[in-house]
Amino acid sequence: MSEQASVTRAAWSMSIVTAVSRVLGFLRLMVIARIFGAGMVTDAFFQAFRISNILRQLLAEGSMSAAFIPVFTEYFHTKSKEEARELASTVFYLLLIICIGVVALGIAFSPAVVSAIAHGWVDDPQKFALTVRLTRIMFPYILFVGLSAVVMGILNSLGSFAAPAAAPIMLNLSMIGFALWVCPHMNTPIVGLALGVIFGGILQMLIQLPPLKKRGMLFKFVMRPRDPGVKKIGRLTIPVIGSQAATQINIFISSLIATYLPQGSVSYLLYATQLFQFPHGIFGISIATAVLPSMSRQAAAGDKDGLKETLSFGFRYVLFIMVPSMVGLIVLRVPITSLLFQRGTFTYADTLNVAYALMFYSTGLWAYSGVRILNAAFYSLHDTRTPLIGAFVAVLVNAALSLLLMGPLKHGGLALATAIASVVNMFLLLFLFRERMGRIGARNILKSGLKTAFASAVMGVACYFIARGNLWAQNGHTAQKAGIVFAAIAAGLAVYFFILYLLKSDELSFIINTYKRKVKAK
Repeated sequence: MSEQASVTRAAWSMSIVTAVSRVLGFLRLMVIARIFGAGMVTDAFFQAFRISNILRQLLAEGSMSAAFIPVFTEYFHTKSKEEARELASTVFYLLLIICIGVVALGIAFSPAVVSAIAHGWVDDPQKFALTVRLTRIMFPYILFVGLSAVVMGILNSLGSFAAPAAAPIMLNLSMIGFALWVCPHMNTPIVGLALGVIFGGILQMLIQLPPLKKRGMLFKFVMRPRDPGVKKIGRLTIPVIGSQAATQINIFISSLIATYLPQGSVSYLLYATQLFQFPHGIFGISIATAVLPSMSRQAAAGDKDGLKETLSFGFRYVLFIMVPSMVGLIVLRVPITSLLFQRGTFTYADTLNVAYALMFYSTGLWAYSGVRILNAAFYSLHDTRTPLIGAFVAVLVNAALSLLLMGPLKHGGLALATAIASVVNMFLLLFLFRERMGRIGARNILKSGLKTAFASAVMGVACYFIARGNLWAQNGHTAQKAGIVFAAIAAGLAVYFFILYLLKSDELSFIINTYKRKVKAK
């Protein structure tokens, strides 16, 4: 129970801060949509930014969460604080060297990189040249976000989640500021947005240093690459990079195929991804990040039953939040897209195209977050190979379905392929974990999931009747649109929680009881 309470507190702490970041992320997209629309320039920027994000996942956040946290946690709890600090310092400087090399190579070979990820633009010299230019400008972002990932791993291991979750806020603020006040003064305005990415990466690093110093974990000038912990992180990192590479290959496949589809397809998928990632980023990633240190402590102590219970709780918690989020996004896809983006050069036709992709992406939301929870369970056991297997199976499924569905469903087919691949990955990981660790309470997960699904369906009906109408085809009316969307969400949540209360949901009861204990403690 104490671990579940710890996970809940950490997840909600991260969720609140992440929600602010995600709201700013949407504001960022709204600013970009208003200024640049959805066309050649945004296609080039988003594709160049995607390259930076791919490398960020491969070399920074993904590998640090999976490989660094379990080993650092083991050092901190079984050795000394100073040994843990020296381990972290060595990893920091090694990653610094690696990232500098990657940035240098990336800038030098940007044309080849862009040709690989956006081959459909090779015959469009203007679009291709702009993408290459933006890619070169944004490559140094990898260095700053890579180093900040080490700091994030340390803070999360020590139970500090707010500052790392707040780091992306700096990126969003920087990009918004540069879009509004720097881009208008440049010969090529979109270049100013790329510079905003670099400045945001620097701020992401700096904001996490004060809490790191407070905990006495600032990096020392030490390099011990032969330390057993460093070697162990290296061994664990290689499969994680492969797993992250598989995830990015899925994105690469969608991006590459989208360059052969009608103009704007890349942007439609990007805008839809941001909407789809909103609940996943706030809750799914927060829960997965919160359970990893808890399960790492349980694994280090040999408490397998406790680890399985934490996994089951995390999985049920994900379904409790992600299933209604999925239904809400599907039902309100057009109203939400119209409210957030339909202004300036962003038309109602763009709204329908983004909503079309969002509908298909959303069907896999629950599975996408479930994969993160299961990956965390394997990582806590120092097993990074099994998630790699699941990820590459997902790649094969995604590639096959993308080619199959791109014809009849266009860019929506690419979104649906990604969703189905996530579902396949999740069930494969569930099977493999059960084979290794035994039963994980599947009956309780299923029982909880059925209650959640029923309540979500009723919620969806309520949202539909509140938000239906023709207002969404019109530009403007922002206040009226916002009122309807928020009313639909508020009414939907009220219905959802009321139904779950009648069904005596364990997850809802746990949250209520946790809140009551907190109030009594005050």
